[in-house]
Amino acid sequence: MADPLYVFAANLRRIRQRRGLSQERLAHAADLNTTHVAKIERGEREPGVRTVSKLAIALGVSAAELFYGIDGRPPSAEPPESAC
Repeated sequence: MADPLYVFAANLRRIRQRRGLSQERLAHAADLNTTHVAKIERGEREPGVRTVSKLAIALGVSAAELFYGIDGRPPSAEPPESAC
């Protein structure tokens, strides 16, 4: 089973890139430090609930979309369209 932290990190990176945002722009929109966002995306830092909420709001997705596939079960469908 994949490490849930890395699944979250991959979801965050994929959604951010599909939105055309740099880590710096996402960090600014979420009122977070750019280094903090970079460490989350590399799986070096585990985000807290408030950070997950800020990231989801800044990306315009639900927090659940950032956790897609984190339970290790094979997905029954592709990630929600809004996550793409």
